[in-house]
Amino acid sequence: MPTRGFGFVNARGERLAGKLEMPERVVRGWALLAHCFSCGKDSRTAVALARGLAAQGIGVLRFDFSGVGGSDGAFDDTSFSLNVEDLVAASDAMADAGMPAALLIGHSLGGTAVLAAAGRIPTIRAVATIGAPFDAAHLLRHATDADLRTIDAQGATTVMLGAYPVRVGRAFIEDLRHQDAGRRLAELTVPLMILHSPLDEIVDIDNASRIFLAAHHSKSFVSLDRADHLMRDHADAVHASACVAAWAIRYLPDPQPLAMPSPDAQAEETGLGKFQLALLSGGSRWLADEPASVGGLGSGPSPYNLLSSALAACTTMTLRHFADLKGWPIGRIRTGVSHRKRQDALPADEFSRTITIEGALDPEQRARLLEVAQRCPVHRTLAAGAAFSDPELLE
Repeated sequence: MPTRGFGFVNARGERLAGKLEMPERVVRGWALLAHCFSCGKDSRTAVALARGLAAQGIGVLRFDFSGVGGSDGAFDDTSFSLNVEDLVAASDAMADAGMPAALLIGHSLGGTAVLAAAGRIPTIRAVATIGAPFDAAHLLRHATDADLRTIDAQGATTVMLGAYPVRVGRAFIEDLRHQDAGRRLAELTVPLMILHSPLDEIVDIDNASRIFLAAHHSKSFVSLDRADHLMRDHADAVHASACVAAWAIRYLPDPQPLAMPSPDAQAEETGLGKFQLALLSGGSRWLADEPASVGGLGSGPSPYNLLSSALAACTTMTLRHFADLKGWPIGRIRTGVSHRKRQDALPADEFSRTITIEGALDPEQRARLLEVAQRCPVHRTLAAGAAFSDPELLE
């Protein structure tokens, strides 16, 4: 899915870093995703959840809480209440940008945060939690007495959440003791979906039961039967996003065409191999790559292959259009393009074409078609050169 930078300022004046996962053609609604306590917006789970929803037409903002990842702030000074404030600030920024968040999704402690924030965001129509503790104070169960003494004396320490070390500060601990999750759940007025794994060793499934019993209807439960807490298996995150999307659609606004402008082409790293890219252009998706001989996976055309393809496509289309205008009875047209670099020559790039045209053509018609091939728009662009505006670096 297309991904765009989306930064905003929270209530404390800190700049928070976010990314928007964009639907391609039709927007069924906008969602706001809260990552888990030990994660960030770019964790595999957050990315998989956001992109899974975007594939179903639900645009998603994933962002780093204050003090996390690319966001301003000191992590030792953050608290649960400040995370909730960040969610409200994110929703305000989305609304100001014409993308009001109708769906809140939270993973782990992010799930507890979205339950706390839902009542403060007037555009929210549904909430989904994934592996969420019933209350934020659940984190204290993972802190030993020695941990708490160290936090009190030094201001912060590393606490083990199962096998995962996380930094916990004094402000976070003090804030957790003043949360009232039961009251917030009782006051929740929008539909709720609870997703939880019975195998979760960090936040046991009893938390899901407590959330379900405390919330009023409409509420739903989905068992993520083989998932661990962080959904390290990509398939588990994909399954969770599909469940949330199918459930949430009925609560979202009517589908609307995507109004935001999109580039003519977009290339984004897949994270597989050194060079593999996911390309989006003309409503189609495919891969680009480099050959294995230069460190790629050989899983798709190289950039120069794509440039040659553009010339081949434009030449073939131009010839077809001209032949149809003339009414010449020709069959299939095929154009092959090769590219090479020439040593000590200007220009250094040389493109050569071989054109095959089925059908009976006299020598004059063939000569005319070869002349027309020289005038296809991509040929003209390459021959004349192009101007470039300065690139814009998004946040």
